[in-house]
Amino acid sequence: MKRLLIFVHRWLGVALCLLFLIWFPSGIGMMYWGFPDVTPADVLKRSPALDPGTIRLSPAEAYANFGTDEPPPAVTLNTFDGRPVYRFNEGLVYADTGEEPGEVSTLTVRRIASAWTGLPSQEADIERLEEVDQWTVQQNFRNLSPVWKFSWPNGEQVYVSQALGEVVQYTTTSSRLGAYLGPIPHWFYITPLRKHGPEWSRVVVWSSGIGTVAAILGVVVGAWMYSPSRRYRRDGAPSGIPYRGQKRWHMVLGLVFGIATITWAFSGMLSMDPFPIGGGGGGGAESPNIPQALRGRAPLAAFDAKTPRDALAQLAGLRVTQLETMSFAGDPFYMATLADGTTRIVPLDGEPRTGFDRQRILDVVTAAGAPGMVEARTIEQYDRYYLDRNRRRPLPVILAQVNDADDTRYYIDPRTARIVGQYNNGDWASRWLYNGLHSFNFPWLYNYRPLWDIVVIAFMLGGTALSVTSLVLAWRVIGRRLRGAIPGAERRRGSDDLALAE
Repeated sequence: MKRLLIFVHRWLGVALCLLFLIWFPSGIGMMYWGFPDVTPADVLKRSPALDPGTIRLSPAEAYANFGTDEPPPAVTLNTFDGRPVYRFNEGLVYADTGEEPGEVSTLTVRRIASAWTGLPSQEADIERLEEVDQWTVQQNFRNLSPVWKFSWPNGEQVYVSQALGEVVQYTTTSSRLGAYLGPIPHWFYITPLRKHGPEWSRVVVWSSGIGTVAAILGVVVGAWMYSPSRRYRRDGAPSGIPYRGQKRWHMVLGLVFGIATITWAFSGMLSMDPFPIGGGGGGGAESPNIPQALRGRAPLAAFDAKTPRDALAQLAGLRVTQLETMSFAGDPFYMATLADGTTRIVPLDGEPRTGFDRQRILDVVTAAGAPGMVEARTIEQYDRYYLDRNRRRPLPVILAQVNDADDTRYYIDPRTARIVGQYNNGDWASRWLYNGLHSFNFPWLYNYRPLWDIVVIAFMLGGTALSVTSLVLAWRVIGRRLRGAIPGAERRRGSDDLALAE
């Protein structure tokens, strides 16, 4: 049995040692660099400020273009190609003329790309993409096509979807370099593979699953071979480990970092959802509907009492790039978002303010359920279900904990009365088996950085060292087989033939 385990572990190590050597160092890169993407914050930062003087239609007047009486859940006012535009689920309507944007022309695409970088489109190399490339492999390219790629001499690259009239990807020299150091090797984001989603998913699942088995076998063999009584002899002295050189280092590092390697490979596989783990249902019929209590559909005619133009006039001096019609506990209001991502609440019957009254939110969520059904309180620090190692998620937040079958938890930002985080018992696998084991995102580490960085980097370096010894041993095993297959080549005999990945 021992020889069988050694044989299987050795050949699985030969097959996967290079992948492990890629996974661990790229894991360090993942700590600090992500895959380039266009985030809502990027859009806000690069959007022009709304000009009240150009907004001539109210939301109700613009929505009349679609000929439906059903009020939309929300309306967003921002810009499109430099003009104010209302965005409904049904489509877009210009706020200055009431017209719907037509087909996006190539000239419009040029203006959108140029506005994003502030550089003339004439200075860029322009290419129409016929299929995904390295920086669009994660997107549904079919819905974006045609896509135009603009590349400037300073390294900035902008991808504009002509179908949507939006920037769908943006990269710089540094963001591309960071991706090559982290996400691309770590996630196997190799374009020929990644553009075939199902095949890519199977490669990730099977490689990490087999890697988990290889690591388990290594720990079992290492523990089996280790002798606490030091029964082995090495250089005439007692030893608990029967090997020397790279094999000795491999066993020592495996015993120290083996369990963590197992959990890391296994949790990496879980990121692909290969098993139907979990299954929380969000509470059931008896649970209070807190999202509905916080939000509702306000009739657009209510916003005639204070038009977007009037609301923006109250925010004079602030660079507002987006205005939304919303409702809190049945009361309509505007939420203005500034270029830096901060928000202002503009009620229809008062002056702008930075947020909602916390006690009012507490009362609303508590009243959403039967007595004792909902417990709400304000938390000033991240907890085990609401975390962010970069500390970008809002704090303080209101925690509304529902005493239902799933122990549902809602995290509500008092500045916007929006739910910014949610957790229930059905999410345990993602929270603990994936995020917990793979990213070490525990409050006692996240809240005391750089403690988290030190712990994770130490583990990654240990795993890298273990992978290096695996690669050396694999090279020796393959070398012996190659020499044995070449007529006349010198063959090594003796202890090396018995050496396990000895």
